[in-house]
Amino acid sequence: MMNRLSAIALAVLCASPAAAGDVPWAERAINSHVDQSKLTGTLDRAALDALIASGERLFGAKFTELDGAGRKMATQAIIPTKRKRPPDNIFQRIAGTESNSCSSCHREPVMGGAGDFTVNVFVNEGFTNADFDTTDPQFSNERNTNHLMGAGLVELLAREMTADLHAIRKAALHAARQKGEPVTAALETKGVGFGRITALPDGILDLHEIEGVDTDLVVRPFSQKGVMTSLRQFTINAMNQHHGMEAEERFGARWTGEADFDEDGHAHELSDGDISALVAWQASRPAPTVMQPADAAWQAAAKQGSTAFDAIGCNSCHVRALPLKSLDFADPGPFDAAGTLRAGEIEGAVYDLSLLDWTKTLERNDKGEVLVPLFGDLKRHVITDRQVAALGNELLSQRFVERNEFQTTEIWGIGSTAPYGHRGDFTTLDGVIRAHGGEARASRDAYIGLDDGARSALIAYLKTLVIEP
Repeated sequence: MMNRLSAIALAVLCASPAAAGDVPWAERAINSHVDQSKLTGTLDRAALDALIASGERLFGAKFTELDGAGRKMATQAIIPTKRKRPPDNIFQRIAGTESNSCSSCHREPVMGGAGDFTVNVFVNEGFTNADFDTTDPQFSNERNTNHLMGAGLVELLAREMTADLHAIRKAALHAARQKGEPVTAALETKGVGFGRITALPDGILDLHEIEGVDTDLVVRPFSQKGVMTSLRQFTINAMNQHHGMEAEERFGARWTGEADFDEDGHAHELSDGDISALVAWQASRPAPTVMQPADAAWQAAAKQGSTAFDAIGCNSCHVRALPLKSLDFADPGPFDAAGTLRAGEIEGAVYDLSLLDWTKTLERNDKGEVLVPLFGDLKRHVITDRQVAALGNELLSQRFVERNEFQTTEIWGIGSTAPYGHRGDFTTLDGVIRAHGGEARASRDAYIGLDDGARSALIAYLKTLVIEP
């Protein structure tokens, strides 16, 4: 529960009313908007708590048509796109809108968690072009809902890794120009290798040996394909696609020339500050933990399984922890692109995640860096081959990423987030491990080669990676 100071801070942040003349029983979810102009500099604990509280209310809100839910004359496309005619129904399971609340999908075992198969979403051609009403895999990829716990740490890691890769690129170009000959540089950051680049003296870059990241060397840590740069970008996309709630910073007059782009009679549906509140709430979600089972047999099995996890090479992609230098979460971030607020356009705010109690429990290395226990590498990998292809169920490419390439799933919290796989169609951990092909084939084969007891022990260990209730 917020203290009195936090309540005052919340009142200041939410000074902008959603609509004049509202009564307490009005059938709307948003009664006031967060004022972005109040979000500058590093927020103190009271202001941060207030912003997080606003974000939690928005994440759990069930939006109604009085808030602007539904997109009468706008498609789900991430680039504001008009429909030719209004839809027959506001709700449409495949193209959207298909949900009332963020928490209706991100709900297990806590708000911000994962989703069951029943709340799968569809990433289809309409994401960038128009509306589609088919689940045919030629046009639509069906995806299970990922959890958002520890999401702020993930984005901060991606920002630091991107900065490292850009510094390597800059140094290679400088060296090639100085030497007058090609210079090849390894793209490695935080122990994760992304291939190599070769810089030529004339400033041209040979990019064909880059691995697992876009050629602009921006690590995009969100979505199962690793194509979303930031929580801000992800939030704006999802609000429009799933709820028909348009963020002013993308769908407002600044970009579209219209205050009510979707022509539903409601302008200014989500303020810049509302999006910032949603980002702050997601960025502040506690990281999953490693549970200590009360059962002695489970403890022993998990210890054995932890050793097997490394021995068969699972940790080559599901890296146990990556080091993070700073817990300062700037919003907007340094790599936010057009369609979101950007750091060069406004002062923005910094959310100091070290103020949150749960971050104080994270381990640090001898350099003082936070060890983020995400069990991932924020890199894309080919995950199928001709013999083992179950995880390659998608025929539609997304953002130029090959169909059989997916970003390594961060498996912290996996013990709390069944079902498994990109589509959520594996009911057991054993099943999804056996489905690993491509670059993970050797580890998968090694797992199958273990005896029954060793395989059971590995599952026992994975079951200790949980989201605390």
